[in-house]
Amino acid sequence: MRWIKFRQNQIQLLIFVLMFVLIFRLFTLTVVEGTHWDEAAQAISIKSVYTSAPRGEILDRYGRLLAGNRPSFTVQFSQGNLDDETLNEQIATVMSILEKNGDTVIDNLPIILNDDGTFYYTYDKAIEAWLISQDMPISYTAEDAFNELRSRYGVDEGLDKYEAQIELQTVYNVFPPISVVNMKFLEQLNKESFLGRYYLDYDLTAKEAFHKLREKFKIDSGLSDEEARKIMIVRNELASQGYYSYIPVTIAQEISNQTVVTLEEIGSELSAVDVVAESVRYYPNGKTAAHVLGYLGQINESEKEAYLEKGYNVSDMVGKEGIEKAFEDILKGKDGIKNVEVNAFGDLVRTISDDRPEKGTDIYLTIDLELQKTAEEALEQALEKILTAGTFESIYGNYKYGRKYKNANVGCVVALEVETGDVLAMASYPSFDPNLFATGISKEDWQSLQSENPRDPLSPLPLFNVAARTAVQPGSTFKMVTATAALDSGLDPKRKLRDGGAVKVGNRTYGCILWNMYRGNHGYLNLHEAIEVSCNYYFFDIAVGRDFYRGGSLGYNEEINIDKITHFAEQYGLGLPTGIEITETVIPVPSEARKMSAMKNYLKNVLIGRAELYFVDEVIQDKELLMEQINTIVSWTEENPSRNTIIDRLSKLGIKEDKIETVCDLCKFSYFNQATWTLGDELNISIGQGENAYTPLQMANYVATIGNDGKRNRVSLLKAIEGEGSVEKEEPVEIEVKDKNYFKEIIEGMRRVDHGPRGSARAIFANFPVQVAAKTGTAERAGKINPPDEAEYLKQNLKRINPSLTWEQVEEEMKRLLKEYPDVYTSHNSAARQAVLNLSRDRITASTLDAFKEDYDNFAWFVAMAPAEDPKIAVAVLLFQGGSGGYAGPVAREVIGKYLELDKQYKDYNLDTSISQ
Repeated sequence: MRWIKFRQNQIQLLIFVLMFVLIFRLFTLTVVEGTHWDEAAQAISIKSVYTSAPRGEILDRYGRLLAGNRPSFTVQFSQGNLDDETLNEQIATVMSILEKNGDTVIDNLPIILNDDGTFYYTYDKAIEAWLISQDMPISYTAEDAFNELRSRYGVDEGLDKYEAQIELQTVYNVFPPISVVNMKFLEQLNKESFLGRYYLDYDLTAKEAFHKLREKFKIDSGLSDEEARKIMIVRNELASQGYYSYIPVTIAQEISNQTVVTLEEIGSELSAVDVVAESVRYYPNGKTAAHVLGYLGQINESEKEAYLEKGYNVSDMVGKEGIEKAFEDILKGKDGIKNVEVNAFGDLVRTISDDRPEKGTDIYLTIDLELQKTAEEALEQALEKILTAGTFESIYGNYKYGRKYKNANVGCVVALEVETGDVLAMASYPSFDPNLFATGISKEDWQSLQSENPRDPLSPLPLFNVAARTAVQPGSTFKMVTATAALDSGLDPKRKLRDGGAVKVGNRTYGCILWNMYRGNHGYLNLHEAIEVSCNYYFFDIAVGRDFYRGGSLGYNEEINIDKITHFAEQYGLGLPTGIEITETVIPVPSEARKMSAMKNYLKNVLIGRAELYFVDEVIQDKELLMEQINTIVSWTEENPSRNTIIDRLSKLGIKEDKIETVCDLCKFSYFNQATWTLGDELNISIGQGENAYTPLQMANYVATIGNDGKRNRVSLLKAIEGEGSVEKEEPVEIEVKDKNYFKEIIEGMRRVDHGPRGSARAIFANFPVQVAAKTGTAERAGKINPPDEAEYLKQNLKRINPSLTWEQVEEEMKRLLKEYPDVYTSHNSAARQAVLNLSRDRITASTLDAFKEDYDNFAWFVAMAPAEDPKIAVAVLLFQGGSGGYAGPVAREVIGKYLELDKQYKDYNLDTSISQ
């Protein structure tokens, strides 16, 4: 007992007793009562039920709904602690119920089983389809395709791949599905991500990968491949969660009432399944403002990591285009999660926690829904009537189209508030219904929204926002820029200049429409009258500071040239981003450097195409040497050596002796002499032709800037954000001119277009209640309309192109070219053209090949502002192949008329008050 008296020993004894008690209790729970507690644990489990938050609503400037939400039931799966066999059984049961009731399953499994039992990757098909649409061999790698695009669009070889990608996107509006970082197709990266998720080799065939996954998921070998794939669809969704596997995945949306009832009835047998009430995006006005609003889509492989880090579920729908994409972070709400305890029968025992979903933030756009509808209806009516030379009907007076244009099937209209730069309406035709994308678009619907002829860049494409992303020559609507530059250089707007009909430069004449059609002229004109009748000759005079008719100088205070004109174009916002929140195309104003680069690439492509005609066999057979020689010739462009020097140099580069002078003259006169600015360039650019290319959105802001006394606003679609009130506007940029009265002079000329005695739009606005300042424009579209299949076109017209040839000969030559020069002839189409040229020798040209294709019709432009004395609204209308500029006038008239009507109706409306309410 003496031992127990020591404190140290007492502590040791206490620890020993406690350890004995714990060990005894642990033995009792795990061994003696183990079966009982195991059954109890199996009887109760915790489940997490996730509810997607409704997206914020999108409303117009007066609070009318553009994009909202509606209730829907979805099926969610969560694996929990289920083994493979149990999980697979539950998946098979649910898939059978969904199929029986006609519900659509979200199928993101990229391995497709054909009816004949073969397999393929969706990734490979997507790459193949894109290559075919671009008229490239399906064997092309991403690098091959990227280099082909660089060559086609004349991208400067001096640019690295990142700079080249930027130029393709911003200048030519080309967005190849290629990652230039590692030169792989985006779909190829998605495929590697998919296979890497399961630690599978990247070179596995679709069939091999399918069976590897079947084995990994332990799917019953007695099931057919079709049945096994249905299980894989869900297993793949669960696996794609990665570290977020605790979050359920959605496998079906908007399920039928019968499916809801059935799943609830057998809920105790489906512990991995939940039927959840969620909201689905809804666009109550269908196609209205579709290109502004954009659409939703599922998160793809390349986006998953970024979205998961933000707390998204892989099955969430996210903004893919338009406002839905631009304001994704604001519109996206906070998903709800409810943790509950249930017994083995699925009955609720208790709620552990319940975090309700929080709706996303509402945003108000600058769009006026009623004006937007008017714009879309007027645009559609105009195009339909132009197709048949019909009559545009309006309360402001009917307008009869005198001539039909059968390819007038694409167009757009933009309306801006002059004082603020707010977009009041922006419509493109054809359009689409964003409701198709709300829960994931079907393959059939997606295909219906694609171009019918990918080889024709003007073929209707419903998903394309023409207003913001199509840059074309503005035609005579550009003349106000030239007028500004001339006025700032010292032009007297009241001075009258004689229209001499046409200016001759070398062997080419540049004339007015009166001269080109009837050999007439407009007589003596001042600035106002020249804008009214759109006299090219007058603008040739003021663009170069020279009176071509009398042969003397105009006596400007300052020099005027292309650089000054393009400088003012930039001040008006042309060739620059407008600042709009959605994606837009921007092509810089014309520059000599861009022209030089384009000429070099054109020459290179011509020499490659005619290599067999021009070079000796020794060079042709050495492809590396061939490209070296061609690049050497192209490098002389800046130098532009004399004809004799070129002949001497060519004789040392392996050019056939009888072709040296032919190649010399081609290079010297068609390319070298044309690579720098010429007087012809200056004349063309001054009237909106040549290298000019701007979007209707930019053109509308340019006109608004004139109407705003030379103050250019940032264009915006965002009016206000819920809880924050109206968005603060940036200070406008003022155009640097010597006298603000220049803008009044220009507006007076534009007013005469609609109300002057010779105005081209006076018939359109004869009965209009207010004075409108406007300008028509007719932009020429060079080239021919390419058919869907070039080889088929040549086959059908071969006897007219070269009667001495047979198609069998052409096919044989095609095969040789494709086999011997796969890097040069990228498809059967390009090979077919060259085959005909080769077999015809020098008897025909590329123009001969295209002689039986349709010509593009002119583009119709119409820009306007109203009222002329105090502009409030600016409008730009563009109709592809719509004939003359006046044909677009009725669309602008309808928009302006509706705006003036609505402006009176809503003049006392207070947006901030409506938001707070």
